[in-house]
Formats: sequence, C-alpha cells, structure tokens
Amino acid sequence: MPRWTQVLELDSDRQRVSGDAEQLVEAVRRGSDLRIGTAFVHNEHIDTSSDRDELIAEVMDFRVTYLIDDRFVAGIQTLRMPISLPDGFGPRESMSFFLYNQDGHQAIARPFLDGGVPTSSPGVSAVEPWPGMPKYSESAAFDAGTNAPSSHFIYDFEYFRYFVAGGWREVFSHESDGSVLGGSIEQLADAVARGAEVKVAIRDLCSDLGETSAAVEHEVFVHLGACYYYTEDKQLLGAAHPMVRTRPSIPMGYGSRAWDFGWLMPRSDGFVAGWLCDPYTLKFRREDGRYAMRWFVSE
Repeated sequence: MPRWTQVLELDSDRQRVSGDAEQLVEAVRRGSDLRIGTAFVHNEHIDTSSDRDELIAEVMDFRVTYLIDDRFVAGIQTLRMPISLPDGFGPRESMSFFLYNQDGHQAIARPFLDGGVPTSSPGVSAVEPWPGMPKYSESAAFDAGTNAPSSHFIYDFEYFRYFVAGGWREVFSHESDGSVLGGSIEQLADAVARGAEVKVAIRDLCSDLGETSAAVEHEVFVHLGACYYYTEDKQLLGAAHPMVRTRPSIPMGYGSRAWDFGWLMPRSDGFVAGWLCDPYTLKFRREDGRYAMRWFVSE
C-alpha cells in the first residue's frame, strides 16, 4: 500500500474537485501526517518581472497539525526558512511559518533572526494591495515593522492537493490529571522499546493565546524525538520537535501577540513543560501546564 494518499483536491478558486474534507479531518484525527501539493507559474509568483512562464509543482510537509472543534484541519510548516527560487534563500534570516487550512486559506508568520531593529510596535497593520501579483490577495496583516510580522492571504494556486499518511496507532490517552481514558502506558512503552516513533495530540494547548474568552476547542499534533520511560514509575516523557502555537479559529491564522513557537516536553501524566520563544524579542520563557493527551505510535 502506498504511504501517501490524496484525500482532497481543490481548484484555484478553492472549490472541491475530488475527495472529501471529512476524509482529511478523520485522517488527522487518527494521527495521520499531512502534506499539501500546489502549483504556480514562475513569473506570476516568484519573479513577476521575468519572462519565464514555467509551471512549478510544489509539495510541502506540515510537521504540526491542528484539529479545530473536531471538524477542521490546518497545518503549519515549522522547519522552513525563506527560499528564493531557484537559487537559494531570501534576503533576511527568518523562519517561514506558513499555515494552510483545509479550505485553501493561507497565512504566514515570519520571526526574523538577524537582529534587526524594529521600526514599529505590535498591532493591526495595513493590508497591502500587491498589484503586481494578481493571484495573491492579502486579507489581514499584523505587526509590520516588528520582528515578527504575519498576515492572512489567499494565493490562487493551480490546485490544492491534500495528502495524508497513516501508519499511526493510538495506544494511550488520558485526562489532564493523568487519569486514563483508553489504552495503557504499557502499550506505549512497549512500542517505544521496539523503536516506534511517537506522536502526541495535546488538547487545548493554545487556549491561552489571544482572546482566551473565545478559545475554540482544539488538538495540536506534534512528533516526539527522544523518549524516556521510567520503568518503575511507569511514566513516559518525550522531547517534542519544534512547534508553532497560534490562537485556534476557523479558518486558522495568526494575529498580533496571538502566537509563539518553541519546544515542549509532554509527560504521560498530563504534565507538559514548555520552552517558548516570544517572536517579537526572541527571548525564551519556561512555562508548564496540564493537558489531556492522546499518544500515537508508528506501526
């Protein structure tokens, strides 16, 4: 069986061509990985002054996925730096936290890493018209001139193709206080001891961001790297891959002072330690909390 399966395709107007959004939602709910394929023309998207009209097909990995209100999927590229096709990287050192929703809405947050001096304070920014790029439409902008600008937009790609990869099995779940809901810690520990990869879904991880009174229920899925099992206490913990937190909504996006990024250490009793970076200052803070979680292992 092929590892990756296309479950949904949208056209350039973000209308469904094939598949079903519920298939995508169900796959992510079960822990599946997510990739999205798009296509665009070089001189419409990369260099509008060029006469190169070659079609470019792109496929992106989304290492962190969100399930919002148990019915809507979004993914964030957590490892991407700005690429300047076809020769290298963009003009400023930064991360490119592109966010794609299941309905084709897109967003970008870009914390700069080059030590530049901010020229503005955080807040809502003017939406840019982008007249030279007619397939690009910006709908909201935040924090222009700071170290961490972000925006919401739609680029009318030739298509949006959503791929999922299964191979994950839920083996343990618990409430925020550690009380078991399903599976067992022994199942999780045995799989890890056999070399299985681990992914964890953390419920309501981002409820503290932005307008907390209007927080939407959500799960955030993130891979774990190193895992540690205390054989007498029967407790497992892991070092999560880099992740981006943002205020949950439908569709997902960013906002002024409504997102951050960093690293987590989830533990099988509901405890999660965070080492999180303020994108405006690039200063880290430590904070922890307790969350309901579901644990998946690779099959």
